[in-house]
Amino acid sequence: MPTERVTFTGHSGEELAARFDLPEGPHLGTAIFAHCFTCSKDITAARRIAGRLAGMGIAVLRFDFTGLGHSAGEFENTSFTSNVSDLILASDYLSARGMAPGLLIGHSLGGAAVLKAAGRIDSVKAVTTLGAPFDPEHVTHNFGGALGKICAEGKATVDLGGRPFTIRKEFIDDVAGENLADDIAKLNRALLVMHAPQDTTVGIENAAEIFGAAKHPKSFVTLDKADHLITDACDAEYAAEVIASWAGKYMDLRPPAPPIGAPEGIVRVSEADANGFMQDVQSGPLHHAVADEPLAYGGTNRGMSPYGFMAAGLGACTSMTIRMYARRKGWPLKHVAVDVSHDKVHAQDAGDGSIAPPGSKIDSFSRMIRLEGDLDADQRQRLLEIADKCPVHKTLESSSEIKTCLAE
Repeated sequence: MPTERVTFTGHSGEELAARFDLPEGPHLGTAIFAHCFTCSKDITAARRIAGRLAGMGIAVLRFDFTGLGHSAGEFENTSFTSNVSDLILASDYLSARGMAPGLLIGHSLGGAAVLKAAGRIDSVKAVTTLGAPFDPEHVTHNFGGALGKICAEGKATVDLGGRPFTIRKEFIDDVAGENLADDIAKLNRALLVMHAPQDTTVGIENAAEIFGAAKHPKSFVTLDKADHLITDACDAEYAAEVIASWAGKYMDLRPPAPPIGAPEGIVRVSEADANGFMQDVQSGPLHHAVADEPLAYGGTNRGMSPYGFMAAGLGACTSMTIRMYARRKGWPLKHVAVDVSHDKVHAQDAGDGSIAPPGSKIDSFSRMIRLEGDLDADQRQRLLEIADKCPVHKTLESSSEIKTCLAE
């Protein structure tokens, strides 16, 4: 997906660095991603989630809070309150571009920040938290023995994730004075709480408190065995899938009419793993799948193969065609199942040596159709004949034209 590198002015007047992940197709909505305490906009979870949402038409702004990543300013002069202010300013920046955010996503302390900021951003319709603390003061547990020194001397250097950060007493006082219970109760937006039961940094009880304080509509989804930073790509991908599917229900996503000649819209396939074969498959703004190759062929086997998608298309169309015919006839068909297999066979094995030069191979699809219901023999035979009328069957049996051009 195309990404813009942009900046906007933060609460201190310093420029904040951001990446704006944009859809390749129509822009249907906008989101902001707030990263965790001392992290950056480029963590795995942020990149994966932004990419998935962009794939369904939702642009995502992910930015570095003041003094972090590529943003200007001094981290030691920031606070939870300043993070909330930066979120609101990020929203103002997007609104000035005519892309006001409808979704806020926050990870860890960023999750607490979006819960606080959402009520101050009129355009926001939905909020998602990932491993967020119910009480922002929870972050002070990371300071260990330095907490006393901070309070006594006004500031101290703390090692966080192997990096030194200066923490001021003003930060401690700021988070100690926060209570999100009222903000969550008055959120008046759809809320999705995501948390890992084995999170050792922010315990799962925080998710329970956030969920309990919120009013409906609210949802909870477990991140299973994910760590706090959601560093595993599979965990991040799962979170991205859930958020993308959930958000569409609450954001006003109105896709434009499909292009002429493509009544089902555009299917966009983009590479998801440059070292393997995995592909992101996006059909319009709402439907996503993953294509891959088996391990034996150098893939990671995380999705159907290209021929698997072809077989699925044939099976789905066959089942739909049979159902449509039985429904129109009023026949007692209870259930249809279609097993499809694909193989390359020698032309002469297909039973007609004239269709291809001797020694050549052709594609062979085999279907086994299961029909359940109180059908007589004639009805079953007729439905078998109708299977050959399915449009995909006809397409595969006939020659097709494929036009290819190179995008500028």
